[in-house]
Amino acid sequence: MLARRSTGDIRVGIGGWTYAPWRGVFYPRDLVQRRELEFAASRVSSIEINGTFYAAQKPEVFVRWREETPADFVFSLKAPRYATHRRALASAGTTIERFLSGGVLQLQDKLGAINWQLPPEMSFDPGDFEAFLKLLPARLESRALRHAVEVRHASFRCATCVALARHYGVALVLAGDSQHPWFSDLTTSSVYVRLMGTQSGQPLGYSLPDLDRWAQRVRRWAEGGAPSDLPPLLTEAAPAECRDVFVYFINGFKVANPAAAQALMQRLAPAKP
Repeated sequence: MLARRSTGDIRVGIGGWTYAPWRGVFYPRDLVQRRELEFAASRVSSIEINGTFYAAQKPEVFVRWREETPADFVFSLKAPRYATHRRALASAGTTIERFLSGGVLQLQDKLGAINWQLPPEMSFDPGDFEAFLKLLPARLESRALRHAVEVRHASFRCATCVALARHYGVALVLAGDSQHPWFSDLTTSSVYVRLMGTQSGQPLGYSLPDLDRWAQRVRRWAEGGAPSDLPPLLTEAAPAECRDVFVYFINGFKVANPAAAQALMQRLAPAKP
């Protein structure tokens, strides 16, 4: 019998790695650009790739990303906008299939979660949303897939949306410290958080108390619980289980995002004996 996990895996990182203002701040001034991924992957435990949102990537690109990062590193991918930015989500089947068969499995064990970000003008249509969730396969070849849906319209913040996500085993992205709808309901075995509140007046992007607060929340999710300060929409509790947690610092005062990610990782690191 396999031993039951006492905690899920926690991945903390940044959105993308090619950002000129990071040079000389996060990246050493003399670091050549082609080694920025290698450097970033040595400082954070995951990166959310934004380029897959705008254009298809060749299989050999995924291979290169896999080979340039440490063995225990993980990428999450933003799914293509051509699948999500359309009038009817139910019609996205062909685009979803093309994306998933286009080389993402070349990441192998470094494939984390896939973020399907919906446009801000798209309102909640229960039938269309459910049809879309049905199109997201639980497995691709022999590999289990983890899907997260990021909504931007307030109409999605309802119990019906949460219930559908839970039924189909899809995470609802928690767009923390943003104007977007917040979802703290646990709907699957992973939690996907995008933090957007870094500020220019904070050396680490966030205040120390705020970093401590997010660390407590992340640790609670990983251990199978739920943060008491983030009440869910559904009163029916999710099953208690260890969850893998993905946290990415996105937007906000973007120059500070790597520092914020590293500060959160330090708070989540196991205590030294």
